[in-house]
Amino acid sequence: MIKEFKEFISRGNVVDLAVGVIVGGAFGKIVTSLVNDVLMPLIGIVLGGIDFSNLSITINKATITYGSFIQNVIDFLIVAFCVFIFVKFINNLSKLGHKKTTEDEKKEPLPDTELSVLLEIRDELLKQKKTTSKKKTTTKKKNS
Repeated sequence: MIKEFKEFISRGNVVDLAVGVIVGGAFGKIVTSLVNDVLMPLIGIVLGGIDFSNLSITINKATITYGSFIQNVIDFLIVAFCVFIFVKFINNLSKLGHKKTTEDEKKEPLPDTELSVLLEIRDELLKQKKTTSKKKTTTKKKNS
């Protein structure tokens, strides 16, 4: 079991996932601060000076803080939009890379100079052989 655990941990995917979770947590804190400290006060000013963090309703002894919920919804939408933009950017990069490889595969490789010279010599010899054989057949026909 320890051997399997070591193999699991040493795989690149696990390390990438761990880095993603850590960076995602830090990114989440940044977005939360952006929403709470920058966007929500601006939205509150536009809506007439409302402080969303203090919005609540008290029913009997229960207090429902819907202002905090609104802030969390806006927080989620911003994170989701950022992830969408990031995934779209990565997909576009991978499409560009895929197009380059398919275009490279379609192109015929250029022969090196020695090979091209040899091919030219071969072609010339074939031309000469054809013209020589044509001359021989025409002279045979004339002699008969």
